[in-house]
Amino acid sequence: MGEVIAVMNQKGGCGKTTTVVNTATSLAVMGKTVLVVDMDPQANTTTSFGIDKTELENTIYDVLIGNINVKKATISTFIKNLFIIPSNIVLSDATMELTKKEYYHIVLKEALKEVISLFDYVFIDLPPSLGVLTVNALIASDSVLIPIQAEYYALEGVADLINTIRLVEKRLRSPTPIKGILLTLYDRRTNLSKDVHQELKNYFSENDLLLKTVIPRNIRLAEAPSRGKPCLIYDPKSKGTKAYLKLAEEIISRDKKKK
Repeated sequence: MGEVIAVMNQKGGCGKTTTVVNTATSLAVMGKTVLVVDMDPQANTTTSFGIDKTELENTIYDVLIGNINVKKATISTFIKNLFIIPSNIVLSDATMELTKKEYYHIVLKEALKEVISLFDYVFIDLPPSLGVLTVNALIASDSVLIPIQAEYYALEGVADLINTIRLVEKRLRSPTPIKGILLTLYDRRTNLSKDVHQELKNYFSENDLLLKTVIPRNIRLAEAPSRGKPCLIYDPKSKGTKAYLKLAEEIISRDKKKK
């Protein structure tokens, strides 16, 4: 049974989509079978795999409103072992459609049951907001991965984000443990990055939530989406690629220890 991981942060610009695309790709090249679910109407994850979001016949929107089953919306990428349920701007209309359903918050969870056994990992990319789409993803997920950029205000936001996750858990009685806190956009040349890293270490040292892997600020990571490729394909030797390969190894290692 695959693990469903929601990649979430209410603040934009934290490397959320970059983390989904490159972590999923890294796990796939390591032999894991991976599904990516693009739950963001901006569809940046979809285009990062070279998919034209304007030409899609089926998307996650069609799954959520019940037009098709999840298998029909799932397509292969050019990367072996890696599949995606794509998105486009039409997903913006899903909120209104979903709230008409009595159990709207479990629609994604029920849909994924059909395919979850086929994958080792399922990553869900979310919009930077707490709405119906995000609640659906939290209910459907086994854990949450939280990317946090190396900036001062990010430290303030992480506590609010964790409180939000706990609130959803309490109200909907669906526990979603935090898989890890991932520091992104780290610049070792600046004191600010170092200070933020140390603060995260201090805050999360007791519960081992802070991942050891740190994602650097890297131009190749920033360029890759415009080429429609994960960084591992765009520049296999870049620092960004090496960091996400290391993250994938850390995730696998942590999962083995839990078993």
